[in-house]
This record gives sequence, structure tokens and C-alpha cells, in this order.
Amino acid sequence: MFDLDTYLARIELPAMPTRDAAGLARLQWQHRQRIPFENLDVRLGRGIAIDSASVAAKLVTAQRGGYCFEHNRLFLDALAALAFEARPLLARVWLGATEVPPLTHTLALVTIDGAEWIADTGFGGSYTPVLPLVDGAEADAPDGARFVLRRDDAHGWMLLRDGHPANTDGRATGAGWQPQYSFTTATVHASDLAMGNHWSATAPTSRFVNHNVVSIVLPHGFAALTDRHYRRHAAGATSEAEITDPRVYRMRLAMMFGIALSREEVAALL
Repeated sequence: MFDLDTYLARIELPAMPTRDAAGLARLQWQHRQRIPFENLDVRLGRGIAIDSASVAAKLVTAQRGGYCFEHNRLFLDALAALAFEARPLLARVWLGATEVPPLTHTLALVTIDGAEWIADTGFGGSYTPVLPLVDGAEADAPDGARFVLRRDDAHGWMLLRDGHPANTDGRATGAGWQPQYSFTTATVHASDLAMGNHWSATAPTSRFVNHNVVSIVLPHGFAALTDRHYRRHAAGATSEAEITDPRVYRMRLAMMFGIALSREEVAALL
């Protein structure tokens, strides 16, 4: 059984969200501010379990973060407990891609009063607002970025972002609309999610196998730690640093991202 009260306490949401688009957006916003995006268990050589019990134990009980297959499993379980109608989708992440990327991202398709919306607590590259599944739909993120959904002849739907590159994990460059990820609304089975998760956690070319990737959404900004490079952008100001001291790295993980690791774990990451 999903423990909704414990989840709502984890994301510090004091009251039940309304069962509408505003409630969905509030739930996603709180989730992304309180539970960090991170792949550190991949880098530590641990398997990533994406069944409901394992994900809740890690992200809620153990107060850790996770990547998209973990975040959106937890979010879908919370939506089900709140009586939202929702199901997973698979996506291709286009940030930094030079050819067609694999299906290594998952998000949620939520139906409210017959209208479809996309929601995503597991995109670590930036904060993606809840959007109606409508060609040309736009939304503004609290950090000032704009997002738009467009039909794509080759890949179904394409999500694009136009915003300050400092409010990302560092892969966004330049100005103007940049593709974030594409997806279709095809039915996604548990085996499809298992395959995407397996590739993300084990493939030699996977970003998560090759880099430490951590991020958290701030009320009006974003913080990211990619390998030893730390960047925080908030209130229009950006601070950056290369963290070479394991003690500082461990402290930064705990204080900014809420991730408590042992000295031995941090030493293995660096």
C-alpha cells in the first residue's frame, strides 16, 4: 500500500492537492523542490530498482533522490492514491544529442475531466511545468524559462525550452527554443520501463554511467552538481565552483541537495 501521508510529508505539502490541473501542478512543484534528481547509486555500482516499494523506500523513507524512472514511479503512485487518472510515457532526451537518442526518459500523462496533461518530476535537466497536451501549448516556469509543446512529424511530440542556461544542468547552450525531449502517447508497459532503466544504469554510453549528476529545483532558480562542477542560479545571480575536496563535496550534497552519503561513498564518487 502506498503511504500517501508520508509522501506528502516528504514533499512538505501540508494539504491534499485538488484533483485538477492546479492541484497537479502544485504536487509536481513541491515534489521537485524537495526530492533531488541524482544518479549516485549508479555511479556507486548499485542496481536501480523501479518497483513501487523500492522507490518509496529510497526516495521517501531513506530521504534520497533518484533519476526519472524512480521519480516518476513515485509520482504515479502518489497520483493513483489521490485518484488522478495517469499512466507513464517514454521519451527521447535531445539535449546534447547528435543523433536520435534512445527511449531513456519517462514522464506521466494525466487525464483530468477528459483533457490530457503531461507532468514530469524526473527531468533533471531543468524544471518543466505541467502542460496541456495541445499543439502550441506554452507555460512559464518559476525560474523565468518558457516551455512549448509542438507536434513533431517524426517523434510525436517535442518539448522545447527558452530560458537562462544557468537554470539547467549545464547542457543547455545559447538562446532561443531548444529541444528538451520528444515522446509519443503509445502505451508503455512495465517491461518497457525496465528496459529503459536498465540501459540508463548500465550502458557504456549512458550519461548516468559516466558522470555524477545531481540537481534540485529552487523557488526561483536551479542548482546542479555535475561531477565536480557545482552551479547555483537564484535571484538572478549565478555562483559556480569546482569541488575537489571530498569534505566540501559531501557537505554540498547534504546542504544543497539533501543527500547524506558516507565519507567512503563520497571517496568512491570522486
